[in-house]
Amino acid sequence: MKLQKSLKNISLFAFSLLILSCSDSENMQEEEKGDENNGTPTNTTCNTPENYIFAEKDAFIKVEFENAVLPSEWQLKTTNNASGKGYGVWTGSQSLGKPGNGLIEFKLDIKTSGIYRFLWNSAVTEGNNGSDHNDSWLKFPNASDFYGEKNGNKIYPKDSGKTPNPKGASADGWFKIYRSGNDLDFKWQALTSDNDSHKIYVEFKKSGIYTMQVSARSTGHAIDQFILFQETKYTQKEATEKATFSEIKCN
Repeated sequence: MKLQKSLKNISLFAFSLLILSCSDSENMQEEEKGDENNGTPTNTTCNTPENYIFAEKDAFIKVEFENAVLPSEWQLKTTNNASGKGYGVWTGSQSLGKPGNGLIEFKLDIKTSGIYRFLWNSAVTEGNNGSDHNDSWLKFPNASDFYGEKNGNKIYPKDSGKTPNPKGASADGWFKIYRSGNDLDFKWQALTSDNDSHKIYVEFKKSGIYTMQVSARSTGHAIDQFILFQETKYTQKEATEKATFSEIKCN
């Protein structure tokens, strides 16, 4: 009798462990599924890029460049080194001194206020010189602040009402954002001010919907993705290696 009772208790204990194990496994699968995002809209009815809003989460944003309305001369091309559907490359004429040509806009839903560093994954697809065909224009028209920084010293876009300004091209609140080096393939880098490279920062002092604008400058400059992240929470390596794309919502 005692043996049968002991065996019954052991069986009940084993069954309880099995139930808990299955429950934990299901929860882990749900958590992993919840973290997955490949840069496509979570809502299947949200299929018009002009309505996309990219949601910041945990002081981080990651976006596929092609998830926007691309003007005709921003061509979508593919390569094994680009993620998603491919990358956008400017195939029109150079726009070296006049920002705003081939305008692309992204809407960002910021919940975590603060200062974010900006980086994009870009490549030179024309010529073999890393200092040519290596840049595009960038602007955050309704952000609290937008600046370059080097060793604690800040610079601001020309015509922004703030000084000092970068060396080289800048106009109407736009920075020329370039990548350097003769490794022409895609890499994470975003700098401004000629021969005096400054990292790029944008500040959002309160939560809200903000606009990021990109326009064409150099023919053959290709952009695959961009990220914004708070350096108090991520190193550059952690941010660029983070696989999760921002959730896409719609207006």
